[in-house]
Amino acid sequence: MKLYVVATPIGNLEDITLRALRILKQVDFIVCEDTRRTQILLNNYQIKKPLVSFHQHSKLQKIEFIIDELKNGKDVALVTDAGTPGLADPGGVLIEEALKYNIEVEPIPGPSAVTSLISVSGWKTDKFLFLGYLPKKKGRQTLFSQFKDFDYPIVIFESPQRIIKTLQELLSGWGDREVIIGRELTKKFGQILRGKISEIITKIRPQGEFVIIINVK
Repeated sequence: MKLYVVATPIGNLEDITLRALRILKQVDFIVCEDTRRTQILLNNYQIKKPLVSFHQHSKLQKIEFIIDELKNGKDVALVTDAGTPGLADPGGVLIEEALKYNIEVEPIPGPSAVTSLISVSGWKTDKFLFLGYLPKKKGRQTLFSQFKDFDYPIVIFESPQRIIKTLQELLSGWGDREVIIGRELTKKFGQILRGKISEIITKIRPQGEFVIIINVK
């Protein structure tokens, strides 16, 4: 029994490792956030495997089912909608539960939106702080205040619904800093914007998922 944590493409379906494809073909079933999105990837590589949905609204019974299957000797792959599971997605809950039962958890590394944008930043990023998605309400302003004077670049995820609001709050609270914003990275119409917040905020199209790197002051 083994739980494989498999990184899948963040956009371009060709960005998947040979090892990841082998694991997806050999496991008993695949746990994913959105079965429709994962099915697109599997169809592209002619992989036919049962899919089990597991997302932030999944009930405890779903976790128990997956753990029971693992305890019964099944091999299971965990994937997220895009990129590496366990980063700003519900996969961490399942991994934590598997470890409680001494189930072996093996990473199958691959694409990550964070490292993809950092790799082309051109900034000194041997150290950075990753905050994932910011709180929607409670704790949001506290977090902004806490990391205002941080010494290293800060990386966050943001949704199309809140990207403008977040940039406005950064501008008013932290000043007009240099940022790099990746939208829909590796996809056909993906975009990378660089410049001051005041410049970029007028160019942003609130569509798709965003990665933001905020430079130190």
